[in-house]
Amino acid sequence: MINLGRPKTELVLTNEERERLTSLAARRKSAQALAQRARIVLRCAEGMTNTSVAGVERVTMQTVGKWRWRFVQHRLAGLADAARCGAPRTLSDAQVERVIIRTLESKPKHATHWSTRSMAKRCGLTHDAIHRIWKTFGLKPHRAEVCQLSTDPFFIDKVRDVVGLYLNPPEQALVLCVDEKSQCQALERSQPLLPLGPGRVERSTHDYFRHGTVSLFAALDVQTGKVIGHCQARHTQRQFIDFLQRIDAATPPHLALHLVLDNYATHKTPAVRRWLVRHPRFHLHFIPTHSSWLNQVERWFAKITTEAIRRGSFLSVPHLRQTIMDYIAANNRQPQPFTWTAPADLILGKVAHLCGELV
Repeated sequence: MINLGRPKTELVLTNEERERLTSLAARRKSAQALAQRARIVLRCAEGMTNTSVAGVERVTMQTVGKWRWRFVQHRLAGLADAARCGAPRTLSDAQVERVIIRTLESKPKHATHWSTRSMAKRCGLTHDAIHRIWKTFGLKPHRAEVCQLSTDPFFIDKVRDVVGLYLNPPEQALVLCVDEKSQCQALERSQPLLPLGPGRVERSTHDYFRHGTVSLFAALDVQTGKVIGHCQARHTQRQFIDFLQRIDAATPPHLALHLVLDNYATHKTPAVRRWLVRHPRFHLHFIPTHSSWLNQVERWFAKITTEAIRRGSFLSVPHLRQTIMDYIAANNRQPQPFTWTAPADLILGKVAHLCGELV
């Protein structure tokens, strides 16, 4: 029988190409169009005709011929989508550069930061164009965060000391991050909460009744994630010494205790120093000033605030105390430690970079 059709281009796969195509066709996360193209090429390589492949894949013979030809011409790269034609650019590189420079190096006369409309008026563009430029280059003039660099003269030594405890804790010892969360308020909402519903977030009144405050003392074991916690009415040196005694009673007596603390005056009083002399297994490591991010218990304080305190409604101070202690008990049943990965050199390098920007 004479074949009057156009001869098909010979399609031969290498072992590497076959493995790659098989992987693309089998992976669930592959784009379905790309997976189908891989199957088409594999079936063609097996000797199936375009008509047979089209019937199996439920596509037209023209589609099969297209991807056979594209693969023969460009191999695996030919299976990707071709570049789409679109409307020509309306903004030149010079216009984009001008917007970026003005955003980074200037401010409007009567405002603290640029908005899309004020920048658009200044540059003679639309505010949508300014928005696209800022989004592309990750510029957010409307946002600002609080930052304070430490002026501690022993900043480098303290960072290396504390980070060394996190990354290489000493043997026969516990590393505990200790701090107080003062002024936890027992706030009772003036009206009941409106519950969460489809298309509706939970809602609470803006006004409340104050029933008092408590101070939460906490010690986070950086290796296990367990927390030793206690609520006090105040946070003076007397309450701090009482909490140190609780830590002493709650930990194995044969282990040394390395406590990471901030520079709060209560932690350095003569009474505290005398107590530490009588308990030599306690070793205090102070973080640099204005560096609360270095104390892992601060991250745990943020967690309990978000999950148990901020959106709660408490009828009394004892109610708040019980909520906090129940949260600690639940945390200790399934503790999850925070994983510290940043070495001291990385931290110091970032601080040096920030300092360089201020020069």
